[in-house]
Amino acid sequence: MKKIEAIIKPFKLDEVKEALQEIGLQGITVIEAKGFGRQKGHAELYRGAEYVVDFLPKVKIEIVIGDDLVEKAIEAIRRAAQTGRIGDGKIFVSNIEEAIRIRTGESGLDAI
Repeated sequence: MKKIEAIIKPFKLDEVKEALQEIGLQGITVIEAKGFGRQKGHAELYRGAEYVVDFLPKVKIEIVIGDDLVEKAIEAIRRAAQTGRIGDGKIFVSNIEEAIRIRTGESGLDAI
């Protein structure tokens, strides 16, 4: 099993969700986040004063899936989240040792 974490632009969330549903994924976790990378924020004006916004709004998506769907999920996220501009985000993949469904006690792939 693998855990895929993707940090994307908020307005791309619906497109990514639909792309993941098309390949058969049933559950995702979405977390509102703030951060910056190479884009390093931007300056804004508020009531005549300029200030720097260091942290930009992002969305973090987490999914745990079987090894057989990893490449499809990565490609679906990448295609749906890509704008071609700086700040499109990142995808991280890590191993999951075990998954357990609390309600039923199922474990492994049955739990996800």
